[in-house]
Amino acid sequence: MANIPVYLFLGFLDGGKTKFIHETLCDKRFQDGDRTLVILCEEGEEELDTSKYAGGKRVTVVTIEDKEQLTKEFLESCVKKSRAERVMIEYNGMWMLDDLGRAMPQNWQIYQIMMMADSKTFDMYNSNMRQLVYDKINVTELVAFNRYSDDIDKMKLHTIVRAINRRAAIIYEYNDGTVENDEIVDPLPFDINAPVVEVKDEDFGLLYLDAMDKPQNYDGKTIRFKALVARSGKMPKNSFVGGRFAMTCCVEDIRYVGFMCRWDHASTLANKGWYTVTAKVKAERDPLFGSEVGPMFYVTDVKSAQKPEEETVYFS
Repeated sequence: MANIPVYLFLGFLDGGKTKFIHETLCDKRFQDGDRTLVILCEEGEEELDTSKYAGGKRVTVVTIEDKEQLTKEFLESCVKKSRAERVMIEYNGMWMLDDLGRAMPQNWQIYQIMMMADSKTFDMYNSNMRQLVYDKINVTELVAFNRYSDDIDKMKLHTIVRAINRRAAIIYEYNDGTVENDEIVDPLPFDINAPVVEVKDEDFGLLYLDAMDKPQNYDGKTIRFKALVARSGKMPKNSFVGGRFAMTCCVEDIRYVGFMCRWDHASTLANKGWYTVTAKVKAERDPLFGSEVGPMFYVTDVKSAQKPEEETVYFS
């Protein structure tokens, strides 16, 4: 069964999700002939009129009015009836994403996640519904603040997003349609210039993303972090992986990520054991990194450690 790409649009009522979906369906770059299933999980002021789209007959719109309808069987039946080759979901801001994760058919693959927010009401939602806001921002690749004007505190909006997700792109859309990219630079939560870079348990995901993306910034640095060790007979005897289980989207999308570590005493470590690892990083070429340069961790010290309170980390 072929995988079906899913475009997920997050946000709260009247945040601009339907408008964004409408603009996407009108975009000639998106009109490639694929049959599209649009699932609306709430009714807003905007409505989708498939007659306005080129190839509109290949667009099917389904509305889910009650969360109880959000089941794997229902979603599979929608795809079967529409013969959809891709799916766009306007998700209800009052529903947790785990509900969608449990309902998604196995061959549905999240392709892109975007969040639309009304600049004038976003702070109110964050103050009163923090868990719901966190749930959405934590996984999104883009936060689009629409209805933005210069009298709104941009730094406050930026800070709320960055406190939850450090990787998401942020844009501000003015009422006249002009768009401004967020260019505020955020510091890492650990001091990369310290003699020993101490990484807190909750910041491992950020270390992993930053070191894999910019290994040259870590060349020659000494780093200390807590890791769940992975070893196997296929690895060289002087090697192990120091990593964590990380959530990339929802509870159904948790995977182990980590750094390749070289240590002469690696064979003494327990597989799936928790250790505090101190290592000097070298940015080097290795078949592990393909044709790219990557961070190789040369271990100087390993100590047994208690597992952290939260064993899963996030890329935010």
